[in-house]
Amino acid sequence: MKSNSLLICGIGGVGCTWAKNSHKKCKNLADLLLIDGDSKSLDESIEGHLLSLGSDESADGCAGLTPLAARRMLANAPLTSRILSDAELVVLLVGLGGGSGSGGAIEFARQARRSGCLTIAIAGIPFECQPLRRKIARNALEDLRLNTDVCVQVSLDRLAMRSRERGLNWERDSGWIEDLSTGVIQTLAKVGLINLDLMDLRSIITREGGSTMFVAQGDANNPQALFSKTMSSPLEGVSISGAKGCLIQVEGGTDLTLGQVDSVAEAFTRGLDKEAQVIFGARVSDDLDGIVRVVAVLSGLPLEDL
Repeated sequence: MKSNSLLICGIGGVGCTWAKNSHKKCKNLADLLLIDGDSKSLDESIEGHLLSLGSDESADGCAGLTPLAARRMLANAPLTSRILSDAELVVLLVGLGGGSGSGGAIEFARQARRSGCLTIAIAGIPFECQPLRRKIARNALEDLRLNTDVCVQVSLDRLAMRSRERGLNWERDSGWIEDLSTGVIQTLAKVGLINLDLMDLRSIITREGGSTMFVAQGDANNPQALFSKTMSSPLEGVSISGAKGCLIQVEGGTDLTLGQVDSVAEAFTRGLDKEAQVIFGARVSDDLDGIVRVVAVLSGLPLEDL
């Protein structure tokens, strides 16, 4: 696929940092759009499109002003439509709870869907100690779900804890977010033993109900431990129980066997609905000897479980 067919978009300070770091890992596979970033997220040379939601007279963004961000994003539709015209898949990264994220992300997702793009949102849910931001985020979340094909909820409390365990800063070096966002890009853009494409993804995510996505990496000989590790990820309310659709990619090193692939796939699909549609892909990567990486998109989930 051409790189401009796949677009990574970050909105707001945190979203732009996540998107910028993700794009570094797959810059030859996807285009980049950063909307209303701050000095922390825009302090380096960036190979991508930049858009501010400031007014004509000011470069100030829309921090804390959700309706204003939505209006300014709508006003910028002629600009975003040019970027979206060639895109087929948008991976949107955003921290909800502020103006740019909770207002701008919903309107941008609406524009992407209107352009015919498959749209996956990875949305950070504010910390428990931020009740006002959490209220804003929860109010925005349902609209974001309605305007995306897949909406992945990430608990910032869990993400920060996981990052501390790895000695990382959750905002600047959140490797788990980067793995999640680049995982789906690489799944669709790189050639594998069993290839997956946008038609496969589209056939899965059109199922009624909720949807989510996850990425996991670990020992190819212990698929159950790998699955258990996934269920303790920073995702909020993650559960595969009853899912009616699943696109799953298993990637391993040159030592990966078909038996290992089957075992991993079975561990990750065991809890699906009995009539679930499963589309499977596999790929070998030289940098994964001894370990396996799983990328999965689930759909048809009971909404009350999300």
